[in-house]
Amino acid sequence: MRWALIGASRIASSYMIDAIRSQNADIQSVLSSDAARGEAYAREHGIADSFTDLDALLADDSVDAVYISTTNEKHHAQALAAIAAGKHVLCEKPLAMTLDEAGEMVRTAAGKGVVFATNHHLRNAGSHLAIRELIASGRIGKVLSARVFHAVNLPDALRGWRINDAAAGGGVIPDITVHDADTIRFHLGEDPQEVVAKAAASGLGEGVEDSVMSVWSMPSGAMVQSHESFTHKFAGTGIEFHGTDGSIFARNVMTQEPVGAVRLVDADGEHEISYDKHNLYHRALGLFADAVNGKGRPSADGVDGVKSLAVALAVREAAQSGKAVAVNYGGF
Repeated sequence: MRWALIGASRIASSYMIDAIRSQNADIQSVLSSDAARGEAYAREHGIADSFTDLDALLADDSVDAVYISTTNEKHHAQALAAIAAGKHVLCEKPLAMTLDEAGEMVRTAAGKGVVFATNHHLRNAGSHLAIRELIASGRIGKVLSARVFHAVNLPDALRGWRINDAAAGGGVIPDITVHDADTIRFHLGEDPQEVVAKAAASGLGEGVEDSVMSVWSMPSGAMVQSHESFTHKFAGTGIEFHGTDGSIFARNVMTQEPVGAVRLVDADGEHEISYDKHNLYHRALGLFADAVNGKGRPSADGVDGVKSLAVALAVREAAQSGKAVAVNYGGF
């Protein structure tokens, strides 16, 4: 498979270029709005071509798939152009700025017969696969509640538009809450129905929220408490699930690295849970390649991306309105 990168991004250079190449795939080209930056990026990472024009990049028939990691407001138009060109698409979260745009991306890809996936990395982690298996196998009984704590210190290099540009999709809700929504859906196999929330600017946000807390009601009756922030230097991250027969405590697992500890507590005591510490992105790209070859599905497909966005949009609306908001999944 031959890829093009739409966006000369930090996540591509830090994780995705390596993950794509781990599948014996080539990266032919990269798109950047800045010609000099694109040329330097291509040289640094051994990529043959750099473009500033999306149509020119997509005109290359040797390119089979694109990875989109531009700012959020660009995803919709870029994905539709790639789909129209017959390319398979792996898109960063959130898929789009609105639910209608995200739904159009997914439906258009389905109509064109190309694979469309969302780059939700956490569901590929060995820690989260182990947690999901504990829940699915009944080790904690009926799930009563969950708690996600994903308040971090946003590194200086990642600030910029994330903390000051609402038009580009800035704010902690589209950046982190959307990941936590996908992770809860992955573990519980159900979609949040209603949310309440409070958001604030607690030191970084300039016109966008940098901290949010929310509570989600699930169809099963379980309740989910979620906390995301850009301003917490020492909080650590984690996720917990509490059931009728046990509890799962996972610390430092809401990350791009294969790290953290998972512990099960039940009537027999405390149990440290081992898990495979594979590269999250290598797994995701392997499943994407399999899907392109007609074997299985991506780890997170387009519908998963629509639904995580729907939860994030409901959390933002609830925080702004001060009212409980029913999650609208746009027919998905």
